[in-house]
Amino acid sequence: MVMLIGFLLFICWAFAEVFVAIKVGGAIGALPTILLLIASWPIGTWAVRSQGGAAWRRLREAVAGGRPPGREVLDGALILTGGVLMILPGFITDVLGALLLLAPTRALARSVAMRNVQARLVAWAAGLPRTRPSYDVDSTATDVDPPPLPR
Repeated sequence: MVMLIGFLLFICWAFAEVFVAIKVGGAIGALPTILLLIASWPIGTWAVRSQGGAAWRRLREAVAGGRPPGREVLDGALILTGGVLMILPGFITDVLGALLLLAPTRALARSVAMRNVQARLVAWAAGLPRTRPSYDVDSTATDVDPPPLPR
């Protein structure tokens, strides 16, 4: 089921990227659209190299200072994700990648990711089930068959 949902999301994403590219092409022309899509590749590569190097230095400083490097690791992962999104063709991926490469929006994504990771870690440590228990919300289930009615 998860594979099917992932496949459907992938197909919808591809259609959305093509739709946006057609709309942008209609607004600015085909050649500028293609040039914009091609220009995002070197920008993404440059961003991964420059910001990734800075994130790597911050990680080494945190480890050398004896601090837990969780924030730096997550920052590096978000920078890498942003750069990869910039390298992938498409305007939607370029916008999402650029947002992850900007420090303020990366800080927001980092805080959301940290809360998610912390909640999962607490649930794992407490031994809570991964799925919610299924129960009968409408109180319509019965455990045994009702006795037959007398005639």
